[in-house]
Amino acid sequence: MGVATSTLSFAQDLKGREIAIGAIVPSSGHFAEWGRANTVTLKMLEKQVNDAGGVNGAKLRILIYDDAARPAQATNALRKLAGDDKVLAVAGPLTSSACEVVFPVANQLGVVSTSQASSKPGVAKANRPWAFRNTIDEQILAQTTVPYFKQTYGIKTVAVIYDAKDATAATVGTKIMPDTMVANGIEVLNAKDLLSFNTGDLDVSAQVTKLKSYNPDGVVVSADYSQAVTVIREMKRQGMTKPIVGATQLISSAILKAAPELPIVAPTTFYVGMDTDAAKKFVASLTPLLRAESNLPAEIEPSMYDANIYEIVSMYVEAAKHAGVTAKPEDLEADRVKIRDYMAKLKDFKGLAGPVTFNADGDAVKLFYIVEGKNGAWADKLHKCSSPDQAACGL
Repeated sequence: MGVATSTLSFAQDLKGREIAIGAIVPSSGHFAEWGRANTVTLKMLEKQVNDAGGVNGAKLRILIYDDAARPAQATNALRKLAGDDKVLAVAGPLTSSACEVVFPVANQLGVVSTSQASSKPGVAKANRPWAFRNTIDEQILAQTTVPYFKQTYGIKTVAVIYDAKDATAATVGTKIMPDTMVANGIEVLNAKDLLSFNTGDLDVSAQVTKLKSYNPDGVVVSADYSQAVTVIREMKRQGMTKPIVGATQLISSAILKAAPELPIVAPTTFYVGMDTDAAKKFVASLTPLLRAESNLPAEIEPSMYDANIYEIVSMYVEAAKHAGVTAKPEDLEADRVKIRDYMAKLKDFKGLAGPVTFNADGDAVKLFYIVEGKNGAWADKLHKCSSPDQAACGL
């Protein structure tokens, strides 16, 4: 992993001390697969760092709390991590709904919080300077995803279905995707009657029946993978074999099993099979650990969110090594400021898929991919930098 070279001279010997980092993940609830996989990822990273000598001699300890993707629970977790556990920084929470309530508290407490998945536009921007996201705004991603979807499948019309209870899904389904479709000359057939369901609904047959009645060229499914699976299975059951497009929330190995014959197009910053040495090593190390967990699917693979949280804590580790952190209780407030400033100034961090930088809004500038899921695997179809300056992503 990479470092901000401007702060290298401040490294200190921390032998005999401890570097505590917090993490907030949804190990229960609707996003449990992601949260449990995140936990395995963090435990792997903790061992890797400590086996390599720790953080300038200090032992790395990662404290992980389950928020069940509930904003109030996530806020309580942040307060406990910052107040009781005295962590230097926090990785998470995962959802935009949780980030919208946690990030303001992070600002009040003066502790960095970096989400591994939130991508609703403006969530970090509204909560500077302590909030960061190792993700890309869904609006930016849609501007590349939609033209690809249109060209590849000859899309002239779409119909939309979305999860009304999820912040990112609702924003993508009601605003970002419809507006981007229209901007690309694609008619949204149900623009005046967007179809919705609620997180946890098990029966969406009525919505899919209506979706099918529009006979669109393609379908926008805006929901996280665990909810999208319900929609896609129902589409298959009703014989609605249309190509699907969505946001980063669709990226999961689980969703590919719902209807392998239906093509699914979505953006991502990481996927299994990508061709970088760092990504290959990460996948090779993490995959057997994930599959050894009894509470995860037998054939699970590392996700984009595992890669993102791995990078986040790796950034914190590099900051602790090189930004002059002392790891002394009396210096906690000052150490947290050093982590924040390091993150804000970080340039070209060596991430799993390429360099990572944070923009003024606290969002990551990094390479992203438009992938197609079909026949049980994701395949890279197009890649692009999230910044207009392609050199920012090493292109």
